[in-house]
Amino acid sequence: MSKAIKIKQGLDIPMQGEAEKILNTSPRSAKYSVCPPDFHGLTPKMLVKEGEKVKAGTPLFFDKYNEKIIFTSPVSGTFSDLVRGEKRRILRVTIDADATDEYVEFGEADPLTLEREEVAEKILQSGLWPAIRQRPYAVVANPADKPKAIFISAFDSAPLAADLDFILNGQEREFQTGLNALSKLTDGDVHLSVHAKTTLNKGFLNAKNVKIHQFEGPHPAGLVGIQIHHIDPVDKGDVVWYAGIQHVIMIGRLFEKGIYDASEIIALAGSEILNPRYYRVINGAKVLDIAQKNIRREPDVRLRFISGDVLTGCKVNENGFLRFYDNQITVIPEGDKPEVLGWMLPNFDKFSISRSFPAFLMPGKKFRLNTNIRSGERPFVITGLYEKVLPMNIMPMQLLKSIMINDIDMMEKLGIYEVAPEDFALCEYVCPSKIEIQDTIREGLDVIRKEFS
Repeated sequence: MSKAIKIKQGLDIPMQGEAEKILNTSPRSAKYSVCPPDFHGLTPKMLVKEGEKVKAGTPLFFDKYNEKIIFTSPVSGTFSDLVRGEKRRILRVTIDADATDEYVEFGEADPLTLEREEVAEKILQSGLWPAIRQRPYAVVANPADKPKAIFISAFDSAPLAADLDFILNGQEREFQTGLNALSKLTDGDVHLSVHAKTTLNKGFLNAKNVKIHQFEGPHPAGLVGIQIHHIDPVDKGDVVWYAGIQHVIMIGRLFEKGIYDASEIIALAGSEILNPRYYRVINGAKVLDIAQKNIRREPDVRLRFISGDVLTGCKVNENGFLRFYDNQITVIPEGDKPEVLGWMLPNFDKFSISRSFPAFLMPGKKFRLNTNIRSGERPFVITGLYEKVLPMNIMPMQLLKSIMINDIDMMEKLGIYEVAPEDFALCEYVCPSKIEIQDTIREGLDVIRKEFS
């Protein structure tokens, strides 16, 4: 195993509500959903009609611009609702679930005995191909490409993130089968990044057909984009793919059982959860069915429900659904109450990267943080804060400004090909100008993709 790569720039946000390592099984939801906005750049074309019966693995829609990429139902039931937004954009496909699941049979197989095209075709048919994303652009991978490498992160350093060691317990065989399948999709290496100190599961440490790398340091050390940057950076013309641990397990189940089994383990976390812990669910489940009576309700406190972590997750309401790529549901206070002279008063319950509040005198303290950004957008000035939390050899401020003025040549020179919005989540958190940095990065990636595709 290689020497540990030490990440120095970054920030661990100390939040209340980390999930205790207790695994419950969530009651089966009455409804499940697949949300096309989860897959950036997708233009969905429906394959089923309302009222039509489906099985787990039945195609629901496909990408208009790449018909090979299809999206399938996570459960068996009846296609009941199609929710549209502005310009008739499809926002959600809803399935009324049956009491038990019937599965479309895709056939069992040992991926190591198959050719690359056979492995790819099985993943495509099952609807699991969207689990594989690519850089540049941070979109669903193009199956016609052959990536120079595939990357997987075996730990998550985001606030209140799920413990992937705990999630892998009992699923090591399926994970290895998933790795075997991914290894057939590239002539390069499959890179698996583990934490040098906290990764203990032998399924990670003894994984085969991969190159194992050790990382340590604060968030964003667990982000796959940071790991790609330090292992094998993306240059213009390069394509690399990446996938999450739970989707690798699902791919493994596909080859071992011959079905699309969308069950996964997620963390229910946050300061407003009474008993934060882990739940076995099916992807696309309803948030309230998972949280149930486990939410702290206070008369004057509105709640923010997030599918994902607090830095990169998607805001949903409590009747919303778990999104495709997320390993956690987080519930925190909304923070919608004004604070009179809040920035002037000494306060031991507020956290800051600077020493604006005296809470820094209490190391180890966990905070009940809310969504209040305390003020609005301000002039965009150089502060040096971004460089303190972004462990990449790029100039973040200059890259952002080149995107804002639509300077494509400068974007390329400053490293637009190797970044994704999530890489800049901490920059957005510490930004004194209150700029929507992740949205800006996404706009830049879209411009580049449109220009060169």
